[in-house]
Amino acid sequence: MARPESPLLSKSRFLTGLQCHLRLWYQCYQPELASPVSAAQEAMFQAGRDVGTLATGLHPEGMLIEPDYQHHEEAVLATRAAMENQGLPALFEAAFLHDGVRVRADILERTANGWSLVEVKSSTSVKEVYLADLSIQYHVLVGSGLRLARAGILHLNRQYEYDGRTLDLRSLFTFSDLTDTVVALQKSIPARLPLLKEMLTRPKAPDIRPSRHCLSPYPCEFWKHCTAAMPEFWVLQLSGITQVKLDRLALLGIDDTRDIPSAFPLSKLQARIRDSVLNDKEYAAPELVRDLRDVEYPVHFVDFETMAPAIPRHRGTRPYQAIPFQWSDHILGETGNLEHRYYLCGEDRDPRQEFAATLLDTIGARGTIVIYTNYEREILTRLARELPEYGERLLAPAARFRDLQAVIRRSYYHPRFYGSFSLKAVLPALVPELSYESLAIREGSLASLAYLRMLDSATPFAERAKIRQDLLAYCSHDTLGMVRIREELLRRTGAAAGTGASSRRSPGLDRQPLP
Repeated sequence: MARPESPLLSKSRFLTGLQCHLRLWYQCYQPELASPVSAAQEAMFQAGRDVGTLATGLHPEGMLIEPDYQHHEEAVLATRAAMENQGLPALFEAAFLHDGVRVRADILERTANGWSLVEVKSSTSVKEVYLADLSIQYHVLVGSGLRLARAGILHLNRQYEYDGRTLDLRSLFTFSDLTDTVVALQKSIPARLPLLKEMLTRPKAPDIRPSRHCLSPYPCEFWKHCTAAMPEFWVLQLSGITQVKLDRLALLGIDDTRDIPSAFPLSKLQARIRDSVLNDKEYAAPELVRDLRDVEYPVHFVDFETMAPAIPRHRGTRPYQAIPFQWSDHILGETGNLEHRYYLCGEDRDPRQEFAATLLDTIGARGTIVIYTNYEREILTRLARELPEYGERLLAPAARFRDLQAVIRRSYYHPRFYGSFSLKAVLPALVPELSYESLAIREGSLASLAYLRMLDSATPFAERAKIRQDLLAYCSHDTLGMVRIREELLRRTGAAAGTGASSRRSPGLDRQPLP
């Protein structure tokens, strides 16, 4: 039995339907199945809202259409009235309804040749998904009788450099005119809309298997619900598996990695993962011990935390430029003694120079520097360009870096990695007592959000103090985790953790943490 009336579509629902019919059906009829919005997602949404608000400053005499999304009819009437006022150069959140689709236009500029449709995005480039976003708006606005002179995306300019005093909005933003592309895409709208509307009249949710489409272009909020019945060793977890191979496995009715036939074409790493979970047995290559022991003492286990605000905060920085504000260094001596040093900028100022100076002091000129992925190497390379007075000294440690993740990916696998080689997957599998569950901050994106909250003068003093301790605990947890992972791998392979390829020491290690 069909539903008597399907809900109206909106721009966001149209985009959702293009990604997955099931996601749209759930949004309309069973939204309670969605996972709560995470703090990281909410921060991303807020960044988008902040950039959108900032963009309205390009039209100081523009007018905001105030009725909210729950009062769309009133917003449409207010938009029509505002458009009649020839003195208004721009409208913000202008509302329209056509062909059963509701939209709110970020900025509608009045020009001599008609209106200019401007969609504001907090990215630094035009992404493919934006084309569908702009196209459905164009369809509705033209269908509502507007004469559109152009349509495009207003986004952040990656090359804009903040002078530390006043944001130059006309330099911060750049407009990409997509009129020709959007007009060409109008041919597809009349075919897509009826499909979505008809789907929403059905009494049952569409039968769609979860796969990579659930994560692109946006992560689906129903992911946990849709994947709850998937096996522990789901084939989607196979590192680097292509969609073509996933489709072939689906045709074979195979969801569990353990059921993949030996004749099925897999990469060397994928076959290693399949064999490991099938036999419930760890894999360790002969060269693992050699790689783990090939170090010079003292061994530094280093991790950085960075923030990358959409709107630059410090002089000489650009949108989304990574700004390091914290490091942790667990220092392993040849006799097995372990020291910890750290840095965390506690003031609302550019931390880069102090970050570099304190880090160079703690790592000295000798000793292996263990990192997890090459992110720390990349940060130091960028800092060398940004801080020329430290340039050569920041580049020098590169020869001492050892990427622990690369060693593990090359020579070791544990069935409980579940296809991932991230620290968040490897540490619980090898050293379960070092759980992230006990931490208030459990991932890098949350660390940067917490740091910005700590710097906010409106945050109560007691909360700022707690955030500081939480940040220190999180970054320290990652570096201590690397120490313990190395120890555990050496133990499991029967090697002694305290023996290295070199016993040379760096002189003058300061045992005290930095402020």
